[in-house]
Amino acid sequence: MSIVNSRPTPTSPGPPDDGPAPSQFQEWLPTLLSVIAGMVDLIGFLSLGVFTAHITGNIVVIGALVVHHNRINPADILAIPAFVLAVAATWMIAKVTGRRGSSLMRLLLLIQFLLITCVLIFSVITKASADRHSLTATIAAMIAITSMGCQFALLRLTLPVAPSTAVMTGNLTNAVLALVDSSSRVSQTESSSWGLRGNIDLLIGFFVGCIAAAAAEMYLGDWAWSLPAALAAVAVAFSLGQSM
Repeated sequence: MSIVNSRPTPTSPGPPDDGPAPSQFQEWLPTLLSVIAGMVDLIGFLSLGVFTAHITGNIVVIGALVVHHNRINPADILAIPAFVLAVAATWMIAKVTGRRGSSLMRLLLLIQFLLITCVLIFSVITKASADRHSLTATIAAMIAITSMGCQFALLRLTLPVAPSTAVMTGNLTNAVLALVDSSSRVSQTESSSWGLRGNIDLLIGFFVGCIAAAAAEMYLGDWAWSLPAALAAVAVAFSLGQSM
């Protein structure tokens, strides 16, 4: 009577399975989102007086205003709780809908587009930039911050290995470490699917977004929000057209 060996057959040696590699759309999506974040952050700062993507920067602004006894923008105070609520709401949407992966990504990209479009429409109608301390400016800033909270949560929920699209200090650190690591015989950092090129793309994307937003703010005023809204629409269109 033969005895069947029930032990699993050892697999061939190789790198551990970290899941499927990012698709082409997933690879360039963070760069597109970094351009959008740069635009939203700079337009928000120039027209509404608040950082809408670089949220912690508002703490520095509040501290500086307190020291110089200047009037504090209500949006600076509300920025962090608004961002926290936006991230929590995005998580709740994912939980309630039961979506994951590319399906959740498409939904959240659509929500971000709708939020930025709301900022555009609201700002144009109310002339929110006319008074940074007004209620309308604060409302516009909160909507913009909510869109960025959605973007941050989007990447963490659907593409967790992607670097940040708005916190450029971290991306600059990763780029420098990847650069010096590549010239060393012994690596000191964990490898990333985005690597040096990916982090540099994000830095360039955010910078390009800031430059484009500055020009739009000079010539278009409140209509400058149409630029990030248009790019958010592009992200939605590609997400719908791609089988990820």
